[in-house]
Amino acid sequence: MTLVSASLLAADFGCLRDEVKSVEKAGCDWLHLDIMDGHFVSNLSFGVPVIKSLRPITKMPFDTHLMVQNPDEMLPWFAESGSDIITVHLEACRDVVATLGKIRALGKKAGVSLRPQTPISGLENLLDKLDLILLMTVNPGFGGQTFMPDQLQKIADVRTMIGQKNIYLEVDGGINPKTAKLCSNAGADVLVAGSAVFKTDNYAEALAELKK
Repeated sequence: MTLVSASLLAADFGCLRDEVKSVEKAGCDWLHLDIMDGHFVSNLSFGVPVIKSLRPITKMPFDTHLMVQNPDEMLPWFAESGSDIITVHLEACRDVVATLGKIRALGKKAGVSLRPQTPISGLENLLDKLDLILLMTVNPGFGGQTFMPDQLQKIADVRTMIGQKNIYLEVDGGINPKTAKLCSNAGADVLVAGSAVFKTDNYAEALAELKK
């Protein structure tokens, strides 16, 4: 079963509460929260106050993606604000095993993300510490980018690496109905979609098309 994690970054920030309620009612599975610090990536997004304000209004799992330079010091903030899954970038962690352990110690599911250029070999010794692997299919930092088709083989290779382990394989970047099908066929089971949901006139139809 393919899940869709709607990226809040593409929503209308003038009415976030309504946007979240609408996308949940339309059948969205998770809410993807892109946290950018202006250092690990050149953009800034939003933070803990936004997450705290949205947590009481939805039952969707909060899928928090930390694109930040020093994730360890921020983990308690996002755990306490209502995140259910916390994903850190392999490239940003001094000791990724310790970081993943801290996430799980906070009672949250632990994820790791890779930039498009990062090889998957760094995942081999982490599988028993992970609940989710997030593969970027664009360079992280900005929404609305074009999907990188050369990442499809990487998705397939990670799917093989996961095997029967209970780990979600999530993809993020340039997801639309066409690329969603390609990613699902390659082995992804969670699709992060921003513009393909929030920039449409009918969220339910958009979500159904992505899952199809």
